[in-house]
Amino acid sequence: QVQLVESGGGLVQPGGSLRLSCAVSGTIFRVNVMAWYRQAPGKQRELVARISTGGTTAYADSVKGRFSISGDNAKNTVYLQMNSLKPEDTAVYYCNAVRFPSYSGTYPWGQGTQVTVSS
Repeated sequence: QVQLVESGGGLVQPGGSLRLSCAVSGTIFRVNVMAWYRQAPGKQRELVARISTGGTTAYADSVKGRFSISGDNAKNTVYLQMNSLKPEDTAVYYCNAVRFPSYSGTYPWGQGTQVTVSS
């Protein structure tokens, strides 16, 4: 059974930083493009960052230059380093393997981790 377990969210002031972690079932981590998604209240889930098995990364324009995705093969974990956070980054963050060509998630979603950016 595929498991995706996100953690690391919290309340942070604008301009602050957070590092999210996603523990991934071993098999899917090594053979898929992994991504972080987020869903703000009343909005659709959107892909914000992805990383290929070879380490190539890509970002949504809204987070480019502020967020950084990385992976640790030994720990089967995907990270999202978020810097210079803005109130509009407030959302529940999820990780998943990317399903192409729709860029939706491939596996059942985990519980996500709440990120709130507020003063």
